[in-house]
Amino acid sequence: MAPRILLADDDETVRLICENAFRLEGLELLHAGSVDQVKAQIEVLVPDVLIMNSRLPGGSGGGLCRELRLDRRCSRLPIILLVPQQDPDDRIRALSQGADDCLVLPIVPAELGLRAKNLLRRSNPALLDQMLRVGDLTIDRERRRVHRQTRELRLGPTEYRLLEFLMQYPGKVFSRAELRSSLWGADASVDERAIDLHVGRLRKVISLGKSDNLIRTVRGAGYALTDC
Repeated sequence: MAPRILLADDDETVRLICENAFRLEGLELLHAGSVDQVKAQIEVLVPDVLIMNSRLPGGSGGGLCRELRLDRRCSRLPIILLVPQQDPDDRIRALSQGADDCLVLPIVPAELGLRAKNLLRRSNPALLDQMLRVGDLTIDRERRRVHRQTRELRLGPTEYRLLEFLMQYPGKVFSRAELRSSLWGADASVDERAIDLHVGRLRKVISLGKSDNLIRTVRGAGYALTDC
């Protein structure tokens, strides 16, 4: 499952030229064209990196950056702000508003993709690792093989994606809506109860016939993969 990069820019050309460059870096590019669209996307699922134009319809990227830093879910979200070339003071302002990095427009898509990956390496290196390990569970993402202890596990495609997603964020609780978005996209019409079905199937396989609490149910909140 590729890291999700949310690009907030109302210029369709910028999105199009970035898509291919990001794909070559193994990144999935999502798009928002306004402040309201960024907030709506984050409400469904927080991206792995947020890239914002400092000037967006409905408000400023810098103002939104400052607002997001007050949100517990986004306090550590890697954020890159894109600032206009004609105003160098915007770079200092962007960093003071909570951005992790800043680029002057016009952007070089390949450089932007590399900067996003560099932020990911610092914030969540598991997103870029080919081997994921949580406890005695291991995923070889290149070969799409899953092991617990020394035993290989056979998972269906949806259960594999679900486990891969949870293993990237051990200990973090995800709601059914967030898990649905991670598996099928933000616009999916899949019933959230389907998540319970897939979690049940995944639990059955990875438990090796024993009763354990590797995937934890948090009443009223969702599910988490235990990190111990």
